[in-house]
Amino acid sequence: MRIYVTSVFVDDQSTALEFYTKVLGFIVKNDVPLGENRWLTVVSSEEPAGTELLLEPSGHPAVKPYKDALVEDGIPAASFQVDDLSSEYERLRALEVKFTVEPMDAGTVRMAVFDDTCGNLIQLIEMKDK
Repeated sequence: MRIYVTSVFVDDQSTALEFYTKVLGFIVKNDVPLGENRWLTVVSSEEPAGTELLLEPSGHPAVKPYKDALVEDGIPAASFQVDDLSSEYERLRALEVKFTVEPMDAGTVRMAVFDDTCGNLIQLIEMKDK
């Protein structure tokens, strides 16, 4: 069994698409119109056949309180692995991404957390050498 698709709820799919592709560097895998919304998935440019991230519309009434509670408590909605956290942090800061947690050691990883401009906190993880 493998993870095929996972999702983050986004306030606006077009804004999310812009951020996740132009800023984070993901590439579009699927963009299928479905009424008012789309089946909109992105994948890592490093693994185009890898797990898809669905940019899921936040329209369900339960989503807003859920997202608000996660953000208020500082809990990331998703976690992405990078090879060099310091470089990625500097690259994203230069693109005016707002970090809520700057790079720090956290056990076996280094981590940071940023605001994805779509109502979510996203964690970046760099595995430490053992």
